[in-house]
Amino acid sequence: MHPPSLIALATNVVALDEERFVFNAMVARWGDQQTSRGLQPTTIERRQQFIRRFQSFCEDYPWRWRPGDLEDFTTQARSGAAPLTRSTVRSYQLTIRLFCEFVTDTRYGWPAECSNRFGAVPQQICHDWNTIAHLLDFEGRPARRALTTDELEQFFDAADSRVDAIVRTRRKGALNALRDSQLFKTIYAFGLRRAETVGLDIADLRSNPGAPQFGSYGALYVRHGKGTRGTGPKRRTVLTVPETGWVVDGLTQWVDLARPRLLNEWHTDALWPTERHTRVSTRYLNMRFADLRDQIGLPSELTPHALRHTYVTNLIEWGYSEKFVQDQVGHAYASTTAIYTSVGDDFKNRALARALSHIYGDTDGR
Repeated sequence: MHPPSLIALATNVVALDEERFVFNAMVARWGDQQTSRGLQPTTIERRQQFIRRFQSFCEDYPWRWRPGDLEDFTTQARSGAAPLTRSTVRSYQLTIRLFCEFVTDTRYGWPAECSNRFGAVPQQICHDWNTIAHLLDFEGRPARRALTTDELEQFFDAADSRVDAIVRTRRKGALNALRDSQLFKTIYAFGLRRAETVGLDIADLRSNPGAPQFGSYGALYVRHGKGTRGTGPKRRTVLTVPETGWVVDGLTQWVDLARPRLLNEWHTDALWPTERHTRVSTRYLNMRFADLRDQIGLPSELTPHALRHTYVTNLIEWGYSEKFVQDQVGHAYASTTAIYTSVGDDFKNRALARALSHIYGDTDGR
């Protein structure tokens, strides 16, 4: 009886390209192993696609891969006109490491299978001396940051002005522009990620008994939160805070008045529908953000994620506890929340003044 992982290699099957046949079976069975671990299908498919890309780069199969193949790949990825970031290359290296661990594990039978068929066995080509170590908590681009108060106001003013300009000229698109303006305000007011935002439904707007003044908009139920290590979406409830309570008026206007006009009797649960009866995509969100960003002259490195950074920064400046901020934005660790924080000079000066006052007493009037 053949080992379970090698059923696809039954001896009564004659492959025209034996090496390609075995490689495809390896990748498929690796996918089965990851499925058994509970990883998401999208994560598994992305990893399998990369392993196929790496095989094409090597122009050889896993039983003949050597550490030098990984080093050549890394060198090419980190050079050229558009080098990949350290974090991206490290994620690729991790994928190769995981695949090599699978095909070198004798419990799955691949070393014996490859030895019998090709006279060579797979080996682990990733080791501590040829892979990128994870030394820093944050390796993103330094230019990506939170927006200042003035930049945030300019951004929202530009979004609102686009609505007014379309209305004045009586052109089509006013409802779409209003939707986009409120969408970006919602990202900031609740500290959302892009996928979390576009995945919102009307039913995700909730009341909060602790803040009845916000009515049906006292909380936002996020069902498409970012998972970890390939797991499914993590859910959380984000409370409306008083400092961003102004978002309630805009959401009310959108939900009660503008959204029904855009749908024109067509039904969907999506909070942000399009006039074509689809859900706004993350790609569309990126494009609209870039248009407004370029219009007011903000750095091109800024993305919609800057609004989430700004939210975290502002919560800290407003005096909310680290645990509250961590729960609001759905971070598993407080250290991740700290990465997002970029408090302004005013906040730091106030903190310094409190410390000086505690040590030296009140110095006002001196």
